[in-house]
Amino acid sequence: MTSFFDTEIDRIFKKMSNSFFDVNDIFEGFDGNSNSGPVFYGCTMTVGPDGKPSVQEYGNVKPDCSPVSDAREAIVDTIVDEKEKVVKLIAEMPGVEKTDVKILVDKNVVGITAERGEKKYHCKVPIQHKVDENSAKATYKNGILQLVFKLVVEKQTGKRVEVE
Repeated sequence: MTSFFDTEIDRIFKKMSNSFFDVNDIFEGFDGNSNSGPVFYGCTMTVGPDGKPSVQEYGNVKPDCSPVSDAREAIVDTIVDEKEKVVKLIAEMPGVEKTDVKILVDKNVVGITAERGEKKYHCKVPIQHKVDENSAKATYKNGILQLVFKLVVEKQTGKRVEVE
């Protein structure tokens, strides 16, 4: 014996199930002969020193769009080490050599590109801390690029007033 509640739940579940897309629909526009590599999209969320969340998108497509480039977006982690007073960018770019990696720092945005054969990477990473651009040091080993900047420590301005 089914109750009104059971049939209503079944009806809602069927309606929800129909609203989900078929995985095959995603690949309908792509032929299997593409050399552009995998198609991916995602986002990361971090909490800055001010306590505010920061969401960054990555991938070589954006939602509801076709691929914009045959280059993959390098996956990058940003680490702020307050103890050592540095900001580290760590990018995963397997399949290229260190001579293939090009880095351009422009204001507070780091542009990273690399290309070797069919392996192509690119990304633009905003740096949300004040860093010394001239202090940048980069190393690349086993597909991992590490870029380190010294943090700029701002001296507090103003005058301290003693209470009498």
